[in-house]
Amino acid sequence: MTGSVRKKSSVSYAGFDLNFAGAQFVGLLSGALYWPEHETLLVADLHLEKMSSFAKSRQFLPPYDTGATIKLLADDIAATGARRVISLGDSFHRDEGTTTLSVQDADALAQLTQSTEWIWIAGNHDPAAHELGGNCCESVALDGIVLSHEPDAKVTNQIAGHLHPAAHVRMNGRSIRRACFVSDETRLIMPAFGVSTGSLNILNSAFDGVLDRNNLMIAVIGREQIYPVAKRHLIGR
Repeated sequence: MTGSVRKKSSVSYAGFDLNFAGAQFVGLLSGALYWPEHETLLVADLHLEKMSSFAKSRQFLPPYDTGATIKLLADDIAATGARRVISLGDSFHRDEGTTTLSVQDADALAQLTQSTEWIWIAGNHDPAAHELGGNCCESVALDGIVLSHEPDAKVTNQIAGHLHPAAHVRMNGRSIRRACFVSDETRLIMPAFGVSTGSLNILNSAFDGVLDRNNLMIAVIGREQIYPVAKRHLIGR
């Protein structure tokens, strides 16, 4: 993956140009990845209905994360003009999350799945098929790039999610920790899109064997811009 800051665009979205496996993508501030050639928006780890799922264990948290995540999705679709959306697994925090949507959230999601070609890839949190619109599958291959949920060292030219990557960066005496896109020459791992999701430092051992640490490309999501960051600026805490 190589990257450059996107200065100008024919559509009204801010992003970061990412070249991976011979294809050109645009990383968005939301954590989505837009593929202009195919008018396709990629998102990973929505974890819809995460807050409501805690109610089973009597942890009553404000259940507004689903609506906020769907609204963010709608904004990205409108901004990019995407005709297809591919959700790379863990779209729901639990399988039963497909049945606990509020009427308002279900209607908002239905509007999106009906207005675009929608593909749900199975994740470890939501492996079963459902009937919310769109198509459910295990993975998708497009132009020689494999789109799936979990990074797999045996697969080349893969875009995946699952690990919720974040970079802890120290520069000029200051440090920040932000979600990021991270890649080597064979794999690109996307940040989690859901508004209630956590993140994992890319120096964590969970990334061992998945990415070549000697050949990392890191694009950190700031408040208003996505920034390329060199590995030497990373810290592990």
